[in-house]
Amino acid sequence: MRRVAVTTLSTAAGVVLLLSLKPHQSHPPVVSAPRPAASTPGQAATGTRTGDFTGDVIDTRYGPVQVAVTLAKGRLTAVRVLQVPSESGRDQEIAARAVPRLTEEALGAQNAQIDAVSGASYTSEGYIQSLQSALDKAGA
Repeated sequence: MRRVAVTTLSTAAGVVLLLSLKPHQSHPPVVSAPRPAASTPGQAATGTRTGDFTGDVIDTRYGPVQVAVTLAKGRLTAVRVLQVPSESGRDQEIAARAVPRLTEEALGAQNAQIDAVSGASYTSEGYIQSLQSALDKAGA
């Protein structure tokens, strides 16, 4: 009887310890910091950009991802998704779930240093890389 109690208590303690562990979270690779832009038409005297800028097409395992951004006086005001993986119903489902979350995070962060969406790693990475390239082109 004592052996059963010790075994049960040990098992319960082990389960509690395992459940208290936090999984390792990998962060998307940080793309080089944006460079200051030279003065060009569409750029205010203060060095802030206004306009639409299209990011590079990023080929992922499930298909291409591309975004375009709109900047107003250097602030990110909109992100439009031009391409996402969409060959299968599952691809469309993942994109429909991930893209709004990624866009919301990008607008909140005002940069491409955002978290990937769980279950949409490839789409998230492509989105983040294309977003960064659009911001680089804007000089933002």
